[in-house]
Amino acid sequence: MTAAGEQAPARRTPWSRSLPFRVVVTTLVAALTILAATGWFLMDQSSRGIIDGKKQSSLAEASVVIDGMQRDLRTLNLRQASINEGLTQLARDAAYRGSVGNQYYVVVAGPVSDIGSAGLDYASVPDSLRRAVVAADGLYSTPTSISFTDTRPTVPGLAIGSALTAPGGTRYPVYFLFTNQPEAETLAVVQRATVVAGLIVLVGVVAVVWLIALQVLRPIRAARLAAERLAAGHLDDRMAVVGTEDLASLARSMNRMAGELDRKITELEELSTVQQQFVSDVSHELRTPLTTVRMAADLLYGRRQEFDALAARSTELLSSEVDHFETLLTDLLEMSRFDAGAAELNLDEIDLGQIAAEELRAQGRLADTYGTPLVLDAPEPCVAEVDARRIRRILRNLITNAIEHGEGRTIVVHVRGDDAAVAVAVRDHGVGFSAAQAHQVFNRFWRADPARRRTAGGTGLGLSIAMEDARLHGGWLNAWGRPGQGAQFRLTVPRRAGESVLSSPWPVVPDDAEVPA
Repeated sequence: MTAAGEQAPARRTPWSRSLPFRVVVTTLVAALTILAATGWFLMDQSSRGIIDGKKQSSLAEASVVIDGMQRDLRTLNLRQASINEGLTQLARDAAYRGSVGNQYYVVVAGPVSDIGSAGLDYASVPDSLRRAVVAADGLYSTPTSISFTDTRPTVPGLAIGSALTAPGGTRYPVYFLFTNQPEAETLAVVQRATVVAGLIVLVGVVAVVWLIALQVLRPIRAARLAAERLAAGHLDDRMAVVGTEDLASLARSMNRMAGELDRKITELEELSTVQQQFVSDVSHELRTPLTTVRMAADLLYGRRQEFDALAARSTELLSSEVDHFETLLTDLLEMSRFDAGAAELNLDEIDLGQIAAEELRAQGRLADTYGTPLVLDAPEPCVAEVDARRIRRILRNLITNAIEHGEGRTIVVHVRGDDAAVAVAVRDHGVGFSAAQAHQVFNRFWRADPARRRTAGGTGLGLSIAMEDARLHGGWLNAWGRPGQGAQFRLTVPRRAGESVLSSPWPVVPDDAEVPA
């Protein structure tokens, strides 16, 4: 039975549907993470090595040039030339040496203005470096961007600063700007090579993982297909066993399981067939002696007034038990038809409210015996294509069961319909049963209380037969009960034969039920 309002299965995504896809995606993410971390580490180390090497060589070169300029400045004849002219000459000589191979550019802070390499924008010297050189002696360095007054583009570089001391003790700052353009190009080449190598490695890893996943999952997929074929009833299908490794062991295990299932199912089918045939044969064979016993019991029952009290009572009990036995045989034959798949419907358009009313009238004498009021709640006709005989049998079983367990309280039969289905619910307020017993009530010969006898003449098969009749119509038969609150049985059948029931016009839980918060 499908509960009303049941949600449709969640939409499956490639992640949940394909194991190779999950393996490849997981491997791809892991490989990307590892390659990114490795690439960052290599680039960082390469950058540090190249930049640090360039810095050390630049500091050494600047130190040598500054020492040479300092010697020339000490030997400068200030009588023949002014200090500005001397510094200009020193700056030109240093700039010329630096221009060879574009090693560096020079800026000298003269007494009048800055002097240096032609075309250089003297603003390329950072102010922080200027302040450090002016504040104290020493050799200072800092990264910078080298710009020009002509059309040359700005390039990254390293600014190194120190001070020259004139014969009079005056300090004149001097700055060297070393370009890092070759090193930056080298780092760009290394970066491109690292990225290309990483992509090649990544593609290779994914391809290898994909091939391994396919190789490993091929027998698993074969096992899944074999299991699906087994579930579909093809018990003679077997997996191909290749090799001797674990996957071959899996195939052999699947084949052994299939063989055992085939054998067990065959045994069960044979046992079920024998059991069904036995019940059917016994039921038929008992009818002939039962007919003879019935004739004798009827004869004795008709002359019971001539007997003494004990014999008369025995005759009445005999007649009652013969009736019960005949009903039991009928129910057993009906169950054997259900088990054999031989039950068929004789359909007709019937008003279920009318059938319910007729069955309530038919059970009026039994209800009077128990002192149980019977009420029909059918505000409008509810017509459906059903087998009237089987629907009557369902309602008869439900009503008699409610009378027997209703403890004399009012029983209400509700009949409701919508465009697709018709529901008939039998509500009593008797002993009830627990929620765990709601599905057990339809088991054959099941009793909630084994010590309680069936006073209404039931065989223990009524609810089982009612369930089979409901299924034969393509409908539902639901049960609800709580101790002390009574029970409600709800039959739901489609309006048109062959259609499916998706919901019921009447709730299985009664409105007056005390539902715990």
